[in-house]
Amino acid sequence: QVQLVESGGGLVQAGGSLRLSCAASGPGVSTMRLAWFRQAPGKEREGVSCISTTGRPDYTDSVKDRFTISRDYANHTVYLQMTSLKPDDTGVYYCATDLIPGTAFCSYVGMTSWGKGTLVAVSS
Repeated sequence: QVQLVESGGGLVQAGGSLRLSCAASGPGVSTMRLAWFRQAPGKEREGVSCISTTGRPDYTDSVKDRFTISRDYANHTVYLQMTSLKPDDTGVYYCATDLIPGTAFCSYVGMTSWGKGTLVAVSS
């Protein structure tokens, strides 16, 4: 059974930075693609960034050039480095996977395992 645990959230002023971590455990986690989602108060959850098995990243337009996703295969951890944070980035950030291994591309569809989330609050 795959488990995902997020950490690194907190309160930061606009323009600041945070690095989120998603620690994955379970069979085959190093071969799976993973994604970061966020849910702002009163809004639907949205895909923010994802990374394939081979390390190919993708970003939603609103975070391009500000966020960087990466993965540490040895430690089974995916990171989301967030810079130039804006109040609109506020929300609970979740890590998720669709348990599909060996992919060259990542996806935001069909997630089957989710972490419990970490809160990011950006003040103006």
